[in-house]
Amino acid sequence: MTFGVKTNERPGTRATVKNYGMSASKARLVLNLIRGEDVKTAAEILQGTTREAAEVSLKVLTSAVANAVNNDGLPAEALYVSAAYADEGPTMKRFSPRARGRAGRIHKRTCHITIIVSVMDEQRLAILEAARSASAAASRARRVAGSKKQAPAAEAPKAVEADETTDVVTPEVASVETTVTETEVTTEETTEVENSTTEETDN
Repeated sequence: MTFGVKTNERPGTRATVKNYGMSASKARLVLNLIRGEDVKTAAEILQGTTREAAEVSLKVLTSAVANAVNNDGLPAEALYVSAAYADEGPTMKRFSPRARGRAGRIHKRTCHITIIVSVMDEQRLAILEAARSASAAASRARRVAGSKKQAPAAEAPKAVEADETTDVVTPEVASVETTVTETEVTTEETTEVENSTTEETDN
Protein backbone atom coordinates (compact mmCIF):
# COMPACT_ATOMS: atom_id res chain seq x y z
CA MET A 1 0.00 0.00 0.00
CA THR A 2 1.35 3.38 -1.00
CA PHE A 3 1.17 6.05 1.71
CA GLY A 4 1.10 9.78 1.03
CA VAL A 5 -0.38 9.32 -2.47
CA LYS A 6 -3.94 10.24 -3.33
CA THR A 7 -6.16 7.47 -4.63
CA ASN A 8 -6.60 9.18 -7.98
CA GLU A 9 -2.82 9.59 -8.36
CA ARG A 10 -1.74 5.99 -7.80
CA PRO A 11 0.24 4.51 -10.71
CA GLY A 12 -1.19 1.69 -12.77
CA THR A 13 -4.19 0.94 -14.93
CA ARG A 14 -7.54 1.18 -13.21
CA ALA A 15 -11.19 0.30 -13.62
CA THR A 16 -14.03 1.66 -11.49
CA VAL A 17 -17.70 0.95 -10.95
CA LYS A 18 -19.65 3.79 -9.36
CA ASN A 19 -22.84 3.94 -7.32
CA TYR A 20 -23.08 0.20 -6.83
CA GLY A 21 -25.90 -0.70 -4.46
CA MET A 22 -23.83 -2.04 -1.58
CA SER A 23 -22.15 -0.60 1.47
CA ALA A 24 -18.42 0.06 1.19
CA SER A 25 -17.69 -2.08 4.26
CA LYS A 26 -19.12 -5.19 2.56
CA ALA A 27 -17.09 -4.55 -0.59
CA ARG A 28 -13.87 -4.06 1.39
CA LEU A 29 -14.17 -7.55 2.89
CA VAL A 30 -13.77 -9.02 -0.60
CA LEU A 31 -11.19 -6.52 -1.88
CA ASN A 32 -8.92 -7.34 1.06
CA LEU A 33 -8.63 -10.91 -0.30
CA ILE A 34 -7.16 -9.97 -3.68
CA ARG A 35 -4.97 -6.98 -2.84
CA GLY A 36 -1.36 -7.74 -3.81
CA GLU A 37 -2.18 -10.96 -5.72
CA ASP A 38 -1.46 -11.58 -9.39
CA VAL A 39 -4.48 -11.22 -11.64
CA LYS A 40 -4.87 -14.96 -12.25
CA THR A 41 -4.85 -15.81 -8.54
CA ALA A 42 -7.13 -12.87 -7.78
CA ALA A 43 -9.65 -14.06 -10.37
CA GLU A 44 -9.61 -17.57 -8.89
CA ILE A 45 -10.18 -16.16 -5.39
CA LEU A 46 -13.13 -14.08 -6.56
CA GLN A 47 -14.66 -17.02 -8.43
CA GLY A 48 -14.52 -19.11 -5.26
CA THR A 49 -16.02 -16.41 -3.01
CA THR A 50 -19.77 -16.56 -2.44
CA ARG A 51 -20.30 -12.92 -1.45
CA GLU A 52 -22.18 -10.59 -3.77
CA ALA A 53 -19.25 -8.17 -3.89
CA ALA A 54 -17.06 -10.89 -5.42
CA GLU A 55 -19.11 -10.97 -8.63
CA VAL A 56 -18.89 -7.23 -9.29
CA SER A 57 -15.24 -7.14 -8.19
CA LEU A 58 -14.43 -9.84 -10.74
CA LYS A 59 -16.00 -7.74 -13.48
CA VAL A 60 -14.00 -4.70 -12.39
CA LEU A 61 -10.78 -6.76 -12.31
CA THR A 62 -11.46 -8.12 -15.80
CA SER A 63 -12.05 -4.57 -17.04
CA ALA A 64 -8.83 -3.32 -15.46
CA VAL A 65 -6.80 -6.11 -17.09
CA ALA A 66 -8.43 -5.38 -20.46
CA ASN A 67 -7.59 -1.68 -20.10
CA ALA A 68 -3.97 -2.53 -19.31
CA VAL A 69 -3.64 -4.88 -22.29
CA ASN A 70 -5.52 -2.85 -24.90
CA ASN A 71 -4.79 0.74 -23.85
CA ASP A 72 -1.34 0.48 -22.26
CA GLY A 73 0.02 -2.55 -24.13
CA LEU A 74 0.99 -4.45 -20.96
CA PRO A 75 1.23 -8.27 -20.79
CA ALA A 76 -1.62 -9.81 -18.83
CA GLU A 77 0.66 -12.49 -17.31
CA ALA A 78 2.83 -9.84 -15.59
CA LEU A 79 0.00 -7.89 -13.91
CA TYR A 80 -0.99 -7.90 -10.25
CA VAL A 81 -3.53 -6.05 -8.13
CA SER A 82 -1.53 -3.11 -6.80
CA ALA A 83 -4.56 -1.39 -5.22
CA ALA A 84 -8.17 -2.26 -4.51
CA TYR A 85 -10.45 -0.06 -2.47
CA ALA A 86 -14.10 0.93 -2.05
CA ASP A 87 -15.25 4.48 -1.32
CA GLU A 88 -18.63 5.45 0.01
CA GLY A 89 -21.12 6.75 -2.53
CA PRO A 90 -24.32 8.72 -2.07
CA THR A 91 -26.77 7.32 0.47
CA MET A 92 -30.46 7.24 -0.39
CA LYS A 93 -32.68 7.99 2.60
CA ARG A 94 -36.02 6.28 2.90
CA PHE A 95 -38.56 5.97 5.69
CA SER A 96 -40.72 3.12 6.93
CA PRO A 97 -43.92 3.73 8.96
CA ARG A 98 -43.84 2.80 12.62
CA ALA A 99 -46.33 2.70 15.43
CA ARG A 100 -48.03 5.82 16.88
CA GLY A 101 -47.32 7.98 13.83
CA ARG A 102 -43.57 7.60 13.91
CA ALA A 103 -41.22 6.80 11.00
CA GLY A 104 -38.19 4.54 10.82
CA ARG A 105 -35.20 5.75 8.83
CA ILE A 106 -33.72 3.47 6.12
CA HIS A 107 -30.30 4.18 4.62
CA LYS A 108 -29.64 2.59 1.21
CA ARG A 109 -25.92 2.93 0.84
CA THR A 110 -23.84 2.83 -2.35
CA CYS A 111 -20.11 2.58 -3.03
CA HIS A 112 -17.48 3.14 -5.71
CA ILE A 113 -15.23 0.10 -6.27
CA THR A 114 -11.81 0.72 -7.85
CA ILE A 115 -9.15 -1.84 -8.79
CA ILE A 116 -5.70 -0.86 -10.06
CA VAL A 117 -3.35 -3.33 -11.78
CA SER A 118 0.37 -2.81 -12.34
CA VAL A 119 3.32 -4.72 -13.73
CA MET A 120 5.24 -6.86 -11.28
CA ASP A 121 8.94 -6.29 -10.72
CA GLU A 122 11.44 -8.73 -12.23
CA GLN A 123 12.17 -10.56 -8.97
CA ARG A 124 8.53 -11.23 -8.18
CA LEU A 125 7.82 -12.16 -11.80
CA ALA A 126 10.69 -14.69 -11.74
CA ILE A 127 9.32 -16.24 -8.54
CA LEU A 128 5.84 -16.45 -10.06
CA GLU A 129 7.14 -18.08 -13.25
CA ALA A 130 9.10 -20.64 -11.20
CA ALA A 131 5.99 -21.45 -9.18
CA ARG A 132 3.90 -21.84 -12.34
CA SER A 133 6.53 -24.12 -13.90
CA ALA A 134 6.66 -26.28 -10.77
CA SER A 135 2.88 -26.50 -10.69
CA ALA A 136 2.75 -27.47 -14.38
CA ALA A 137 5.41 -30.15 -13.85
CA ALA A 138 3.57 -31.54 -10.82
CA SER A 139 0.26 -31.69 -12.70
CA ARG A 140 1.95 -33.45 -15.63
CA ALA A 141 3.52 -35.98 -13.25
CA ARG A 142 0.09 -36.66 -11.73
CA ARG A 143 -1.42 -37.19 -15.19
CA VAL A 144 1.37 -39.59 -16.17
CA ALA A 145 0.99 -41.53 -12.91
CA GLY A 146 -2.76 -41.71 -13.43
CA SER A 147 -2.37 -43.03 -16.97
CA LYS A 148 0.06 -45.72 -15.77
CA LYS A 149 -2.43 -46.83 -13.13
CA GLN A 150 -5.23 -47.04 -15.68
CA ALA A 151 -3.23 -49.22 -18.10
CA PRO A 152 -3.58 -52.54 -16.12
CA ALA A 153 -7.24 -51.82 -15.61
CA ALA A 154 -7.72 -51.69 -19.38
CA GLU A 155 -6.09 -55.13 -19.76
CA ALA A 156 -8.31 -56.71 -17.10
CA PRO A 157 -11.37 -57.30 -19.38
CA LYS A 158 -9.19 -59.30 -21.80
CA ALA A 159 -8.26 -61.69 -18.99
CA VAL A 160 -11.89 -62.04 -18.08
CA GLU A 161 -12.79 -62.80 -21.69
CA ALA A 162 -10.08 -65.45 -21.83
CA ASP A 163 -11.48 -67.05 -18.68
CA GLU A 164 -14.97 -67.01 -20.18
CA THR A 165 -13.82 -69.07 -23.21
CA THR A 166 -12.59 -71.95 -21.01
CA ASP A 167 -14.93 -74.82 -20.20
CA VAL A 168 -16.32 -74.55 -16.73
CA VAL A 169 -18.06 -77.60 -15.27
CA THR A 170 -20.68 -76.75 -12.72
CA PRO A 171 -21.79 -79.24 -10.01
CA GLU A 172 -25.17 -79.71 -11.74
CA VAL A 173 -23.55 -80.60 -15.07
CA ALA A 174 -21.14 -82.95 -13.29
CA SER A 175 -24.02 -84.77 -11.61
CA VAL A 176 -25.86 -85.15 -14.94
CA GLU A 177 -22.73 -86.56 -16.59
CA THR A 178 -22.28 -89.01 -13.70
CA THR A 179 -25.90 -90.19 -14.01
CA VAL A 180 -25.54 -90.72 -17.77
CA THR A 181 -22.34 -92.70 -17.23
CA GLU A 182 -23.99 -94.90 -14.60
CA THR A 183 -26.95 -95.51 -16.94
CA GLU A 184 -24.61 -96.55 -19.73
CA VAL A 185 -22.77 -98.94 -17.40
CA THR A 186 -26.06 -100.50 -16.23
CA THR A 187 -27.20 -100.98 -19.83
CA GLU A 188 -23.93 -102.68 -20.74
CA GLU A 189 -24.16 -105.02 -17.74
CA THR A 190 -27.78 -105.92 -18.63
CA THR A 191 -26.76 -106.68 -22.21
CA GLU A 192 -23.94 -108.97 -21.03
CA VAL A 193 -26.30 -110.86 -18.69
CA GLU A 194 -28.86 -111.40 -21.50
CA ASN A 195 -26.14 -112.65 -23.85
CA SER A 196 -24.87 -115.11 -21.26
CA THR A 197 -28.41 -116.40 -20.61
CA THR A 198 -29.02 -116.88 -24.35
CA GLU A 199 -25.80 -118.86 -24.72
CA GLU A 200 -26.71 -121.17 -21.82
CA THR A 201 -30.15 -121.79 -23.33
CA ASP A 202 -28.65 -122.70 -26.67
CA ASN A 203 -26.30 -125.16 -25.05
